[in-house]
Amino acid sequence: MTCSKHSNTSVPEVAAIVFPVVAIGASAGGLDPIVAFLANVPQESGIAYVVIQHLDPTQKAMLPELLQRATSIPVTEITHQAELRPNHIYVIPSNADLGLSKGRFVLSEPVQLRGHRLPINTFFESLASELGELAVGVVFSGMGSDGTRGLQAIKQAGGLTLAQHPDTAKFDMMPQSAVAAEVVDVVDFPDKMPDKIITYLFRSSFLSLPGHEPNGRNSLQEIVALLSEHTGNSFTDYKINTVLRRIERRMSLYQMTSMEEYVPYLRANPAEIDLLFKELLIGVTNFFRDPKVWEYLKMVVFPQMLAAHPDGRAFKAWVPACSTGEEAYSLAMVFHEVVASINPPSKYSLQIFATDLSADAIDRARQGHFPHSIISDVSAERLARFFVNDKNGYHVKKEIRNTIIFAQQNIISDPPFTKLDILCCRNLLIYLNAKLQQRLIPLFHYALNRDGILLLGSADTPGHFYDLFSPLTTSTRLYRRLDNLAPQRLPTYFPTKVSLASPPTPSDTREVSMTGKIQSHVEQLLLQKYSPAAALLNQDGDILYINGRTGAFLEPAAGKANWNIHAMAREGLRYELASLIKQALQSESVVRLKGLVVKDHLGQSLGVDLSAEALSQPESLRGMVFVTFSSAPLVTEVRRGRSPNPKVLELEQQLAQARNEVQAVRDEMQTSREELKSANEELQSTNEELQSTNEELTTSKEEMQSLNEELYTVNAELQSKVDDLSLVNSDMKNLLNSTDIATIFLDSELRIRRFTAPATQIYKLIQTDLRRPLSDIVNDLDYPGLEDDALEVIRSLVFCERQVETKTGRNVRIMPYRTIENVIDGVVVTFINITESKLLEAQLRQIQSGAAAAGNSGENVS
Repeated sequence: MTCSKHSNTSVPEVAAIVFPVVAIGASAGGLDPIVAFLANVPQESGIAYVVIQHLDPTQKAMLPELLQRATSIPVTEITHQAELRPNHIYVIPSNADLGLSKGRFVLSEPVQLRGHRLPINTFFESLASELGELAVGVVFSGMGSDGTRGLQAIKQAGGLTLAQHPDTAKFDMMPQSAVAAEVVDVVDFPDKMPDKIITYLFRSSFLSLPGHEPNGRNSLQEIVALLSEHTGNSFTDYKINTVLRRIERRMSLYQMTSMEEYVPYLRANPAEIDLLFKELLIGVTNFFRDPKVWEYLKMVVFPQMLAAHPDGRAFKAWVPACSTGEEAYSLAMVFHEVVASINPPSKYSLQIFATDLSADAIDRARQGHFPHSIISDVSAERLARFFVNDKNGYHVKKEIRNTIIFAQQNIISDPPFTKLDILCCRNLLIYLNAKLQQRLIPLFHYALNRDGILLLGSADTPGHFYDLFSPLTTSTRLYRRLDNLAPQRLPTYFPTKVSLASPPTPSDTREVSMTGKIQSHVEQLLLQKYSPAAALLNQDGDILYINGRTGAFLEPAAGKANWNIHAMAREGLRYELASLIKQALQSESVVRLKGLVVKDHLGQSLGVDLSAEALSQPESLRGMVFVTFSSAPLVTEVRRGRSPNPKVLELEQQLAQARNEVQAVRDEMQTSREELKSANEELQSTNEELQSTNEELTTSKEEMQSLNEELYTVNAELQSKVDDLSLVNSDMKNLLNSTDIATIFLDSELRIRRFTAPATQIYKLIQTDLRRPLSDIVNDLDYPGLEDDALEVIRSLVFCERQVETKTGRNVRIMPYRTIENVIDGVVVTFINITESKLLEAQLRQIQSGAAAAGNSGENVS
C-alpha cells in the first residue's frame, strides 16, 4: 500500500465525477450481505461501488478475491491516487484510512488507535463532500456505530442512505444505530437494495416543472399548504430549490414521477407529511464543526469576555436551530474549559438557550445521549471530562447539561431571546431566501448585547448588513455587534397566527385599556394594604419566595448569605418557627401561634401572630410550607412591684432549659451534618476514581470489541478459503482416482504423504501407513534401487524413469514434488501398467521373426 504521505509524484487531474458512487460499510458478519448485494448488481449499472470493512491491520485482506466470485464486475483493492471509474468495485486495503479528492482515492495511515478507528464514517463524509446528491451510503452488519455519522453527512448533502434490516443482520448494532439516529431513507434486505438504488439514482428530475408548468406550481402550493396545516409551520420563505429537492427525494423513494401523484399520497398519509417535515428541516449537526472556529472561541473570544468582567458574571447565549444539541453542548464545553483554566477561580456562568422547530430533535437534545461515533469529533480528553460512557454511547454529564435550556421555537415567528452575549446560528441561513435573511440579521443584532458575538455557519454571512456586525477574523464566521442600528432596520416580529376578528374602535380600545389599568391598580393597592407578610419555604426551611414587608420578623444572618428562615428569624421567633413548621408538616393543616414577642433591630418589642400551612395544591407547590406574619398588640406587662407567680417562674425556667436543650441538639445536628458532608465528599472522590477506572475498562472493552470484529472478518475469509480448499481437494482426489494410475507422494525423507487406490495393488498400503517410510511397506516390485533413485531426483531435480518387473510389469517414473512456492518438498512416484504393451511388443516381434523366416526360406527355394 502506498499512503499519501509517501507519495510525491504529481498525479494528472481527473474530471469531476459525474456518475453515482455507492459506498458500502460493514464489519463483523458483513461478508454475506455484501456478497448478496453485489450478486444483484448489473454489470453495466453506470455506478462505482466502494466496500469499506473493518479489517485486521496486520493481515493482507482476502476480500477482493472473495467478492470477485460473486460478480462479474471487476473487483480491485484500492491504491493511493487510483482513479474512480463506473462499473467497478473497489475494496479498502487493511490498515488505511480512505478518502476521495477530485475523482481519486486518497489513502492515509490511520490516526486513531486500533479499536477507535471509524473508517466507514471517514469515507462516507469524504464522499458526501465530493459528490453531494450523487453519493449513496449503505450500512450492513457490524458492532458499534460506525457509519451513522457518515450517513448523516450523506443525507445532509442530499444523497441516499440505506441500512440492512436489523433482523437480518448477524450483528445488528451498526444498522440499528443508523436507524435510531433517523438518518436512513431505506431499510431493506441486501439483495433488494441494488434495484432501489438504481431506480432512485436514474429517476427523471422535475426541478424545473414548478417554474414552467402550472400543474407543478399548483401541486407545490398544495404541498406547502398541507405542511402548514399539519405542522403549523410555513416553508414559503425557504429557498425554492431546497424545498423541491427534498420533495423530490421523498417521491423518489416511492418511485413517483410527478407531484400530482405525491399530493394525494400526502393527504392519505399524515405520517408522510411528518417525514417530509423532518426532511425539510435538515436536522444534521456535529460536535465542534469547523475546529478552527471553536479553537478561536477558546483561545481569544471567551478569555476577552471574561477579562472584561474580572469579578465574575452570568453570561447568556442562544443557539437557534440547534437540532439534536451538538452545537449547544460544544459551546458549553468550551466555556467550561476556559473558566477552569482561570487561576484563581472566579464566579462565571453561562446560560444557554437552545431552540429548534422540531419537537423530536429537542427531545433527543434534552436526553444528552450520543452514539460512540462521536469519538471522531470529540477528543478523548473531552469525552473523559464531560461524558459518561455506557454500552449504548456517551451521556453528557450534569455540569454541562444543567447549563442548557432546550425549547421548541420557530425563529421566524416567535420572539427572540434578548440581552445575549453570544448567538450561535449555524446551518440555517443557507436554506432561507434572501428576503428572510434580511429580516433575521437585524433580529440577531437586536438580541445581542453591546459587543456581543455572532457565530454563523461556514456558508453564512451577515450579507449587506456590514454596519451591524464587524468580522473578528477573516478565516472564521465570528462577528462582533456594532452599536449603530438605524430605525429602519429595527427587527420585525412575525405573528404565528393572524386574527380574523375586526379591530376594535379607538373608543373601545381606550375603554378596555382603562379598565385593565384600574383593575391592576386596585389589585396592587389591596395587596399592599391588606395582604400579610409571608414566606414560602421548602421542607428544609429555605426561603423560596417572600411577599410583603418581612423586615420586622426576618433579617439576613451575618456572614455568608443564608436564606434559611431559621437563620434569618429575629430573636423571639427562631424556636417557635421551628416547632410551628414541624407541626404544619405533620398535621398537613394550618397551625397558628399567637401572642409572641419579637425584638426588632432597635431592641423594641413587637407582638406577632404566626401561622404555617403545608401546601398540597397546586401540584407545583406540593410539599412546601407557607408561613404568614401578623402584627399583634403586646400582652399587658405585670405591674411593677407585684411579685410574679412562682409557678410562672418555674415554667419560665423549664422553658429556658428546654430551649437550651433544643439548641444543643441543633448544634449536634449541625456537627453531624458537617461530618456527613465530609463523608459525602470522600464518597464522591471515591466515585470519581471508580469512574476513571470504569472509563479505562470501557476503553479496553472497545479495543477488544474492535479486535473481535477484525478476527470475525478474518475468520469469515479463512472459512471461505477452507471451503475452497476442500473443494479443490475433492476435485484432486477424483482426478487421481479417475486416471487409474498408481501414484505415491513422498516427502523429502521418503515418507508417505498421499497415495491413490491403484497404488495398493503394488504396495500393501492402508490409510494408517501415512507418514511411514516407503521402505517399510511390502511391495511386488523387483526394484531395490527405488529409494536411491528417489533421493537422486531430489538432489539433481532430474526425473527418473525405469521399467521394472512385477506380476504385471510396470513403468516407474519418479519426479520432483514442487510446492506452489516452487520449493522441492519430496517426489512423486507413478507406476504405469505396461503388461499389455509388452505383450503387443512380443507379438509384434514374433510376427516380425515369422516374416523374416518366411523370407529366408523363399530365397533358399529359389
